[in-house]
Amino acid sequence: MKKIYIILFVSLIAASCSTTKHIPANDYLYTGMNIKINKNNELKGLTDEALDEVTAALTYPPNNAIFGSGSARWPIPFGLWMYNLTYGHDKGLGGFIKRMTASTPVLLSDVNADVRTKTTTNLLHDYGFMRGSVAKQEVTKGHKCKIFYTVNPGHPFTIDSIAYADFPHEMDSLIKITAKDRLIHKGHIFSITDLGNERDRIVDLMRSKGYYYFNSNYILFDADTLNTSGNIMLRLSPRKDNTGRVYKKWFTGKRDVYIFGENTPTDMKLDSVTFKDITFHSQGKKLIVKPEILYDCFRLMPDKPYSSTREDRTVSRFSRLNVFRSNNLFFTPIPADSTHKRNLLDIRMISTIEQRYATELNFNFVTKSNDQLGPSAVFTLSKRNIFGGGELLSLNLKGSYEWQTTGTQAYKNQDKTLLNSYELGTTLSLSIPRLLLPQESRHERRGTPSTMFSVNLDLLNRAHYFRMFSMGSEVTYKFQPAKYKEYEVSPFSLTYNLLNAKTSTFDSIMNVNPGLKLSLSNKFIPAQKFTYTYDNTADKTKRNHIWWSAQIKSAGNITSFAYKIFGQSFNKQKDIVGNPFAQFLKATGEIRYDMKISNTERLVSRLFGGAIYSYGNATIAPYSEQFYIGGANSLRAFTIRSIGPGRYKPADNSYSYMDQTGDLKLEANTEYRFKLAGNMNGAFFTDAGNIWTIRKDENRPGSQLSISNLPNDLAWDIGVGVRYDLSYLVVRVDAGYALHVPYENNVSGYFNMRKSFKDALGVHIAIGYPF
Repeated sequence: MKKIYIILFVSLIAASCSTTKHIPANDYLYTGMNIKINKNNELKGLTDEALDEVTAALTYPPNNAIFGSGSARWPIPFGLWMYNLTYGHDKGLGGFIKRMTASTPVLLSDVNADVRTKTTTNLLHDYGFMRGSVAKQEVTKGHKCKIFYTVNPGHPFTIDSIAYADFPHEMDSLIKITAKDRLIHKGHIFSITDLGNERDRIVDLMRSKGYYYFNSNYILFDADTLNTSGNIMLRLSPRKDNTGRVYKKWFTGKRDVYIFGENTPTDMKLDSVTFKDITFHSQGKKLIVKPEILYDCFRLMPDKPYSSTREDRTVSRFSRLNVFRSNNLFFTPIPADSTHKRNLLDIRMISTIEQRYATELNFNFVTKSNDQLGPSAVFTLSKRNIFGGGELLSLNLKGSYEWQTTGTQAYKNQDKTLLNSYELGTTLSLSIPRLLLPQESRHERRGTPSTMFSVNLDLLNRAHYFRMFSMGSEVTYKFQPAKYKEYEVSPFSLTYNLLNAKTSTFDSIMNVNPGLKLSLSNKFIPAQKFTYTYDNTADKTKRNHIWWSAQIKSAGNITSFAYKIFGQSFNKQKDIVGNPFAQFLKATGEIRYDMKISNTERLVSRLFGGAIYSYGNATIAPYSEQFYIGGANSLRAFTIRSIGPGRYKPADNSYSYMDQTGDLKLEANTEYRFKLAGNMNGAFFTDAGNIWTIRKDENRPGSQLSISNLPNDLAWDIGVGVRYDLSYLVVRVDAGYALHVPYENNVSGYFNMRKSFKDALGVHIAIGYPF
């Protein structure tokens, strides 16, 4: 057997002596390329997008390329070796080995370098570099060839003047009225991309004002580069219409909605029901959704000009009913005649019913080198259209379990078992796709408003310490006043925290920490919330995206005011059915910035800040409302509730999660995300942050915020991650390494976690991106 291995090894080495053994005589083995861009003062006009396209057009990966690179290769060409070794073996064992291990040589003729050079030159012209050119040089060595490309962008051409000419009068007026929205401007570098975006803007403008048949084919661009060197005179004009309908306004005519079941034959005769001016066709006289609900979703109004904006809103509203799998609009033109004086569009909505029930499962697993690990899962069961109005009833079940794999020696000496904790919870919610308000207006809204009712029950069990129940209910209104803006208002929210079991060990801890005892005591939390969210991440025309959310929560103030009316002092202890209620103001803000570096690289950052201030009825915020930090979506070198507040570090880590909460929180995260291969992505990240108390806490020295100590109070880590992204599911593994912790760690200097690599390392397995 040993001789066989030696023979195979020698055969492999012999076969690998030449990777060009079977290259055709009139061709070469392609070994990669190199791109040189001759930079000049005008190169700044060549945008990152243009550079990406130029590089992509020239790039062709050779054999054993590293992650599809055109120039970087793995040093050992194993695939070519196996190709030579199995050459001529197409069947049997040799053919199997060839198919599994061999790589067909990439030939110079496969690259089509001349075509790539010409294509890239045209790309430069499209981005305003009219005199740009690309040259290539093929350097051969034996039967191998490497291509060297030289890109000469030259001087970029700029727009000298812009004219919109010969448009019909009403169209011309619309173009002039919206001149501030133009995407091309005098003095800008000429760009085909910008021209395309401006053309799309004009098309969207016209189609939103009744010109249904107007499209991008009816806009012509003339660019005169001969008048002045380096400048372009632009002229936009309409193409001649041979159909006789492109430059005419069209109005909404007859409206029909066809509702098909999942297995309904398309040729089946359907029953019809008419509500106002819309006829609904379905299997059976009773509609699956109340006709008045469907009527309100149809935003293309009778006898009104056609609008692409209203067409999109119609489809969007039908989709957000959570009833239909697909919704499609079809238009039939009815030209004006003696019967009707306007050009009409008869409209048919074809909707297919979605399954009534849906399920979703999310799983998360966290492990940390401090001997804490455990899984968590969230299961959601939903039923659509439960009352016939597009409502969505959801039952959410969640659970998590955490245990210690080992214990400290002191802990073991006390004959205590390892710490085990679990959390169980359930939420029942009902979402209604409209605002249930006494005076709700029926004016046109950009998005589909909604009203949500929810009740929840949670159980938190900390082994050897306590068990807490949390019960609550809430009413929330959501509406979207503008394209990127959403408001969320919760006029009613009531939570009750009940500490229904505790141990003598827990009591001993509470006796020396009265603030923690007060935060964990039985308490009502009557509150109101307002949340504002700005989100332009869905806008594909923007290179970079921003997501921003701010929330204000007020608890106990309206209740306290009611007591004040009946003569109760503002600072006197007040109860609800024998239990005190919390009184505080809480504000949080979070902003995320997603910057595109290239088509395969992004830099994503997040900044979070929050504060809670308790007063009046209770000067300590409820435990469930306080801030904590650490974990798979936070500081990834640390577990949840393992940092802070401030420079405080618990003497006994076995219950540190209880008192590592605070009134203030500041956190920043940055990730450099890049593509590895296929659906596999990588990331380098860094996280920093901490929590603090507003008031001085004698039982937690160093926990109060101090501006002078702020830089040293921020825990800091760096790390790497791998993500398998299937678009509908992202499996993430992140490994974070702590560089600095705010507490004393018996290590001098700022980088005070270098003593133990194990203690500084945190590994998290999670579903989804951290932000």
